[in-house]
Amino acid sequence: MMQWRAGTVERELQRWSGAAVYAVRLEAGEDADGAAAPEGTVKALAYTAVVGDPHPGDRVLLNASALLRGLGTGGLAFVVALPDRLPPDARPGAGHIVKARYTPHQQMFLAVDEQDSPHHDVLAEADDLAGVPVVVADLHSALPAVVAGVRAEDPAARVVYVMTDGGALPAAFSRTISSLRGAHWIAGTITVGQAFGGDHEAVTLHTGLLAAVHVLHADVVVVAQGPGNVGTGTTWGFTGVAAGEALNAAHVLGGRTIASLRVSEGDARPRHRGISHHSRTAYGRVALVPATLPVPDLDGEIGDLVRRQARELCDDTGGRLTAVDVPTAGLDEALRSSPVRLSTMGRGLDEDRAAFVAAAAAGRYAVASRPSS
Repeated sequence: MMQWRAGTVERELQRWSGAAVYAVRLEAGEDADGAAAPEGTVKALAYTAVVGDPHPGDRVLLNASALLRGLGTGGLAFVVALPDRLPPDARPGAGHIVKARYTPHQQMFLAVDEQDSPHHDVLAEADDLAGVPVVVADLHSALPAVVAGVRAEDPAARVVYVMTDGGALPAAFSRTISSLRGAHWIAGTITVGQAFGGDHEAVTLHTGLLAAVHVLHADVVVVAQGPGNVGTGTTWGFTGVAAGEALNAAHVLGGRTIASLRVSEGDARPRHRGISHHSRTAYGRVALVPATLPVPDLDGEIGDLVRRQARELCDDTGGRLTAVDVPTAGLDEALRSSPVRLSTMGRGLDEDRAAFVAAAAAGRYAVASRPSS
């Protein structure tokens, strides 16, 4: 169900690569039931490469569905169009891969793996990741923590982020990507499937992984969905199941498969306490290939719980998954040096340390598992 609103741009609030947020004054109107629609000022995000660059005074059409329902879009409406000032047409390019297909905002890209790409010949022959470690995580919020763990061991390591399409489709929604790229914490982003807006586009996760190694020359690859995990409180109804499928893809291509555990000591929901049921399902039941579970050396009750759950998860897979204890000394300092604010489900490092330390432990282990040159 769509909820549309018209409004007028009052001022720009924030801007980063590919996106800008505006204060928009809503126009009076009626909702679907004929009642007066909410008025006032809302925050609205525009993907500038898609809809153009709104200016104060511009009238805009908004999709306010998730905002008005109080869902997890960061408290934002989205600019659908500037009806009185259309953006200029994009210059015709060589690419012919359409993403966000069959939606009003579908776009055409030059994918790294298509015939017109300068990298096509390389990827046409590529079929192996040559043992490069691939760290798979459930949540987008794990990305900066994994990279912090990598940098704690080797600040010069080239980290490439492969963004899958389970959450936000536009990479521009993620201020994390923009900040990590600007701070040279990641060497690039490859958006795969229906996700778009990375440094390179790829048609599938498999070619995205291959491009990370053979085009961007990654020392470590991190795979995770964009912001906006969807979950239903059921065993299978969450977008993080794709983490298991990512392990399968990395293994088939000869990567070193590393499963970053989703851990929490701050989540009040029992199913996410310690090792989340998301990790247990994705890695224990969706993944069908060997993988390593880096287990952070946490103190106290949460550490005992995570170690026990990790052993049980490995036992349940008949040894397909292997738990490896990872020391955490120095990881807190690495996490606090992050160029982006660490936040998962609204909790920061001080509110849910275990969540970020577990992801950083996966990054630390990835460096240690790199193939020797």
